[in-house]
Amino acid sequence: MNNQQSADATIFLGNLKNGIWLLGISSWLFGITDRTIASFSDGYLSAIDIIQLFTASFFFVSWLFLKPTSKVQTR
Repeated sequence: MNNQQSADATIFLGNLKNGIWLLGISSWLFGITDRTIASFSDGYLSAIDIIQLFTASFFFVSWLFLKPTSKVQTR
């Protein structure tokens, strides 16, 4: 019974990690889209706008590399 509970907890935590990661992807895409629209709304790009876009893009790519592994071993 204890092994079953341990396996269920492991599967639940794996699904939770993947869910948080997917939520993060959608959040970063929304943020990048929002900054892009805000940057182009006045008709020109300033240096601050470009820095903000590159920073958000950098963090988004970094988030992609944080994908959790899904190596669940059940017996």
